[in-house]
Amino acid sequence: MNYLQEEGYILIGFAILIFGLLAVDLYVFNKEAHKVSTKEALIWSVIWIGLGVLFGVYIYIDFGVEKASQYYSAFLIEKALSVDNLFVFILVFKFFKVPDKFQHKVLFYGILGAIIMRAIFIFSGVTLIEKTYLPEFFWMGRAFNVNVVMTLFGLFLLYAGIKAWSSHESDGDEGKDFSKSLGTRLIHKLFRVDANYHGGDFFTIINGKKYATQLLVVVAVIEFTDLLFAVDSIPAIFAISNDPIILYTSNIFAILGLRALYFLLANSFDMFYYLQHGLSFILVFIGIKMIVSSTWHIPSTFSLLIVFGILAISILSSLKRFKSIDSTK
Repeated sequence: MNYLQEEGYILIGFAILIFGLLAVDLYVFNKEAHKVSTKEALIWSVIWIGLGVLFGVYIYIDFGVEKASQYYSAFLIEKALSVDNLFVFILVFKFFKVPDKFQHKVLFYGILGAIIMRAIFIFSGVTLIEKTYLPEFFWMGRAFNVNVVMTLFGLFLLYAGIKAWSSHESDGDEGKDFSKSLGTRLIHKLFRVDANYHGGDFFTIINGKKYATQLLVVVAVIEFTDLLFAVDSIPAIFAISNDPIILYTSNIFAILGLRALYFLLANSFDMFYYLQHGLSFILVFIGIKMIVSSTWHIPSTFSLLIVFGILAISILSSLKRFKSIDSTK
């Protein structure tokens, strides 16, 4: 069996697995509205991350070290950038005063939308990249095989990394008015909106007329927020691999456990102060890798070590800062 044939079987098996996991996730978390405890969130975070790591082991056994390194690199990058996304979700929930017991439902639909959007972005992106290589040329004794889309993505990630650093320094998202976001405006344009929560319902009837509830507005804001973050994370993983199976499976496993991870982070917002600085460095590193990819290939194993090292340093530095501040109180 060649790799292309096996890709088809992997996609079918992966689709069945994901639908099964989503069904379990929907049943366990959404069988009744409740506040997710730290213990429950921790257990499910370990389960989701464990499944992602185990799938990487399967990639290693079936396809070797290079593919496994690509998978784990993409998994780490997407997980890290998604954590940054979760910090914004926390701000969204605070702004709209979403009751704790309904937050998990909003996140479920947010993750469902992310799975669909990433499938579109990744498979169309791989096709676009394949079609945008310039003719190979030589300069100063070196061969250059420039890809227009990869170079543009690289420049964009350099800009995004620098902007993310300056935004964190100025607390860019704190105090943001999400009532003016595209998601809010879209729902207000499509439906009458009642600015209240009616249980876990997205629609309600008032005086015989149908209204969208505030919960639907929040889902729309979360979806548009994730769309904006995908603009950063999807180009970043194209620097790791051009294999859509590796990219999509690593992305989906990275975001499947975000809902449980959110409830762990919501109560420890200040413990990861330097994480966004680390993410800025990762974006800059990936941007440089994409720009120089026309003539220099940076191995996936090296990229994995760099990304892991940056994340470890930023998390450890954050925890050290948090402990020092906590000890002075």
